[in-house]
Amino acid sequence: MIEILLIAVSLALDAFAVSVSSGISVPGFGWKQAVKMGLYFGVFQAAMPLIGWFLGSSLSGYITAVDHWIAFGLLALIGGRMVWGTLKDGAEEEVPADLSAGRLMMLAVATSIDALAVGVSMAFMKVDIAVAAAVIGLVAFVLSVVGGLAGRRLGNLFHQKAELVGGLVLIGIGLKILVEHLMGG
Repeated sequence: MIEILLIAVSLALDAFAVSVSSGISVPGFGWKQAVKMGLYFGVFQAAMPLIGWFLGSSLSGYITAVDHWIAFGLLALIGGRMVWGTLKDGAEEEVPADLSAGRLMMLAVATSIDALAVGVSMAFMKVDIAVAAAVIGLVAFVLSVVGGLAGRRLGNLFHQKAELVGGLVLIGIGLKILVEHLMGG
């Protein structure tokens, strides 16, 4: 269960960063906006692993001999992309001037794409996907609400460090899966 929680936190860090930025930049941001943003992010973060799991499960019979490599590869790719994003020079994520439903939907999809790939990798692990999806969605909701409210007070100090830590955690979990399989555990 600790692995699911770590994955959930890692996946929610993009949503957290966008929420912090929104809390800073959206005029009148408060509890109502934070909960609204948290609901969008939480629902999408919960739905994407389920979709990915169903996709991965439908293919699992064909690729069980290499499933540990697929899980490792997907988690390392996602984590590596997160780490790379913090190290490269570039513009910060664009944050909407308002929190319309359309903009929140686009942000929710953009911040939950990684959860789809993690869901695919979970099809090759011994995971209760319903519990995992619920934990991922709940963590995304909580971190989004907290991030939005913290953004009102703290500024945009955490974005890069949070994404770096999240990427490293995903890479570490991928390595753990690979090593456990290769060692016969």
